[in-house]
Amino acid sequence: MKKRAILFVNGSIANLQQVRQFIHPEDLLLAVDGGTRHLRSMGLVPSAILGDLDSLTMEDRNWAATAGSRLIEYPRDKNETDLELTLTYALAQGSTEILLVGALGGRLDQALGNLALLTDLRFSELEARLDDGMEEAWFARSNSVIQGQPGDIVSLLPWGEPVTGVSTEGLRWSLHSETLYPEKTRGISNEMLDQSAHVSIQSGLLFIVHRREHQS
Repeated sequence: MKKRAILFVNGSIANLQQVRQFIHPEDLLLAVDGGTRHLRSMGLVPSAILGDLDSLTMEDRNWAATAGSRLIEYPRDKNETDLELTLTYALAQGSTEILLVGALGGRLDQALGNLALLTDLRFSELEARLDDGMEEAWFARSNSVIQGQPGDIVSLLPWGEPVTGVSTEGLRWSLHSETLYPEKTRGISNEMLDQSAHVSIQSGLLFIVHRREHQS
């Protein structure tokens, strides 16, 4: 049975109500330092709050202690970001799926760092996605399925090197065993024709971004 962890990061969330619909009772909820604020705003209690806790207010600390959350504090001078530490913790808890909420927006360097983290081979066997309620994004190494609505926007971005053997089904502009190059924009702004689309690749690392044009 798959075990999913949802990590709330201290970035922006475009549609908090949409995010709420993703959460299941059996999910492991983790707050990455200041990402605690998102859980508090939804009335949800994280199993643990991790990081150097420099973005955690005293009010957050008191709330966490009262609610029963575990505070796992690391030194401010460290080699890993709070998110990397939390991802490692989620793996140690047996998580096989990871959803990162609020990992985009805010500081560009941190957003890029958050994306790069998911390319680590330690996480290659995980089903890991980022979502802010409006857009979801993930890395594909072989086959991938996109669930959405007709008219949703899908972009396919080669990460670092060309991606070969790219084929798609269910997108307006189909690809048939083609190569996408990181310095070209051919994979940008495709459209879903139905409620699901399929992408397969032969080699490389493909970054998929799915933008929901029809919000619930």
